[in-house]
Amino acid sequence: MEIELSSGCFESILSGVDYDKPILQILGTRRIAGSEGSERFRLLVSDGKYLNSFAMLATQLNNLYTSGQLSDYTVIRVDRYISSVVSKDNGSKEKRVLIILDLTIIKSGEEVGRRIGNPQPFTGDSNTEPTLNKLTERPTHKSVDLPSKRNVRTEDVNSSLNQSLQTHLTNPISSLSPYKSKWVIKVRVVAKSPIRTWSNAKGEGKLFSMDLMDESGEIRATAFRNECEKYFDMIEVDKIYFISKCQLKQANKQYSSLNNDYEITFTSETIVQPCTENEANIPQVQYNWVPISQISNMEPKSVVDVIGICREAGDLQTFTGKTNNREFKKRELTLIDTSNAAVQLTLWGDEAVKYDGYVQPVIAVKNAIVTEFGGGKFVSIGNGSVLKINPDLPEGHKLRGWFDNGGGESILSNVSSRTLAGGAGFASDYITFYETRIKNFGGGEKPDYFQVKAVVHLIKNTNPTYKACPQAECNKKVIDEGNGHFRCEKCNALFPNFKYRLLLNINIGDWTSTRWVSCFNETAEKIVGKTAQEIGEYLELNPEDVENVFSEAHFKYFSFKLRSKLETYGDTQRTKINVINVSPICYKEYNNYLIKNLQSLLAVGKN
Repeated sequence: MEIELSSGCFESILSGVDYDKPILQILGTRRIAGSEGSERFRLLVSDGKYLNSFAMLATQLNNLYTSGQLSDYTVIRVDRYISSVVSKDNGSKEKRVLIILDLTIIKSGEEVGRRIGNPQPFTGDSNTEPTLNKLTERPTHKSVDLPSKRNVRTEDVNSSLNQSLQTHLTNPISSLSPYKSKWVIKVRVVAKSPIRTWSNAKGEGKLFSMDLMDESGEIRATAFRNECEKYFDMIEVDKIYFISKCQLKQANKQYSSLNNDYEITFTSETIVQPCTENEANIPQVQYNWVPISQISNMEPKSVVDVIGICREAGDLQTFTGKTNNREFKKRELTLIDTSNAAVQLTLWGDEAVKYDGYVQPVIAVKNAIVTEFGGGKFVSIGNGSVLKINPDLPEGHKLRGWFDNGGGESILSNVSSRTLAGGAGFASDYITFYETRIKNFGGGEKPDYFQVKAVVHLIKNTNPTYKACPQAECNKKVIDEGNGHFRCEKCNALFPNFKYRLLLNINIGDWTSTRWVSCFNETAEKIVGKTAQEIGEYLELNPEDVENVFSEAHFKYFSFKLRSKLETYGDTQRTKINVINVSPICYKEYNNYLIKNLQSLLAVGKN
């Protein structure tokens, strides 16, 4: 049976008119080498009537050629393509390049075995289209020659850019090449990292990166130093921009998982302009939601899109890295969803600081990183992650309705639960102090974490506060110089003031036994209902008020998350327990724990 090609379709395509799924025949292919081994493929294709050698294969389809599926005479259906204006640098007339984004193989070259029809070079613009064998270089996309900053005002540059955009002379991401610097892309920002700083022997600086997307593909862009300051506040996730005058270089796959051999670097000549119209052809961010219950089956370092209700938010934690002495900030959230499972999400840096902990919002994360510790699976914000709070998404509205109507009352599993094997586990369910002693919690080399429902028996009022560095990011104890100044050894600086921080020793107990625990500033403030500054002022003005405040906290029940670790003091070893977090008791959750215990006891009794 004779195969019918889409005869004459190039008359439409090469004049800028869309043609739905044309059927073409491949008559030749030329490999175009890129930097560091990257490659593109230029095709000679026929519609049965005309030839077109200005056709390019998108990089995600390279495997079709390398596997031998796109041999000469193969008939294909072009399911998705982009047509873009191109020209030679010698000033020849404009032509259009056909970039094939997706295709279906109708019949292999071996089965066809010949050229279909008698196609001739397309001469619709009175210029003869060269055949593939005459091509000596990769076609370069036309972009607008933007005026030099040295000779033209910024207003003139923007005017020139606007004029070019009005004629739609933009380039798809998949057509970018290091060999052509004149291009304009129209892209959506799908992710933006926070500003990061570095310092080494060559100097110091800062940068931020963003992931860009259009219909043809995706690419990462990075802005350093001055460009970082210039564009960070301007560029927003989900917005569309025209970008031009950037440097293109080989992508570092160690830091980017995007499907592109190149990445963009902003320069002093880079122009970024918001796009306010013609956004329909730029795809929206696509999510591939994974139910929380399935995260337990995923491998560490996997990338996942997750959405859930924030059932619980932990305090902001600050700590110093062991290898580089850098200070880090993090906050841990517990997410739940309709799969009746929970997972712990870790926010870092600015995301952790900015999260204000308002009551149980919907949290959506694009490209969260799966991690594993102690047998449990966790998700974390990474450089390419996008966090949205109460997003305007159908899945978000569905979750909100589910939770507001009683959903989440009986969470069956927590995929972040750590196993109890070897005494180094984290009990997501409640546990008693008696059980922690039987299981030897705190007796191993690593700390143990557990959760207990306990009552406050006694708060020691001896030295409940200390004077700390007034810097917002430093909590180091200061030294009173005796002259109205206070020295922070960590910051190596003198200050005329200080801030109070709480450090309480509290005796708590459940129905099995009691323990002395250490409670630091944020968690201590939750228990006593006063700030560290207020307690410090009470101590200076009227110490009896402190005793009254502590007395009011006695005999109150809380849900304590504790860390137990064996520590050495001189020649003596003893177990030290610190309060990691404290919250009011969720009796629905605690009742579920009791019911599960009763069911297990009934099962044992029947056996």
